[in-house]
Amino acid sequence: MRSQMEQQGAGSLPALRVLIAEDETLIRLDLAETLAELGMDVVGAVSNGQLAVDATKALRPDIVLMDISMPVRDGISAATEIISQELAPVVLLSAFSQTDLVTSAAAAGTFGYLVKPFTGVEVRAALVLAYARWQQFKDVNAELARLRNRNHSTGVVDRAKQHLQSLGMSEEDAFRLLRRAAMDDRLTIAETAAKIMAKVDETPL
Repeated sequence: MRSQMEQQGAGSLPALRVLIAEDETLIRLDLAETLAELGMDVVGAVSNGQLAVDATKALRPDIVLMDISMPVRDGISAATEIISQELAPVVLLSAFSQTDLVTSAAAAGTFGYLVKPFTGVEVRAALVLAYARWQQFKDVNAELARLRNRNHSTGVVDRAKQHLQSLGMSEEDAFRLLRRAAMDDRLTIAETAAKIMAKVDETPL
């Protein structure tokens, strides 16, 4: 039976879609029941690490709750693939708290580590916190991608301008030509610059 604190906290939870990966049937069923009582949506429950990876790709849960020690493929290996592909955050479960396991879990990029036995309150806190950190992680990655793209675009435009200037144009005229060509072709200036430089790079010396 859940504690009063667990019952009071359940109503304020986000409706996270959770995939469970646990090889012990009774624990897997208990986890599913606990998460359902906490207001979460259990979208799947599998018994090994490879099935966890496959189910994550197919079901796209908000979060994966996964045991470390499982047959076929262990939880740390599965977590590494899931997180590296930015499929979902992973919270690992273990009956042990040895430093080497925690270190391996951290190296895999996991977003939480729970030691059995644990309460519904602990599961709830771990999942909600992991999901919030995952959103921050995705935001940072998206910002880095935008910065890389912007830097690349700026570099391509600068190269194209320099090439046009080497043909006798002023910097202003070179930029005006790029802008006009972009409008005519319905492309961005960076895309137009890339097309110009691609032709230049293809021209034999």
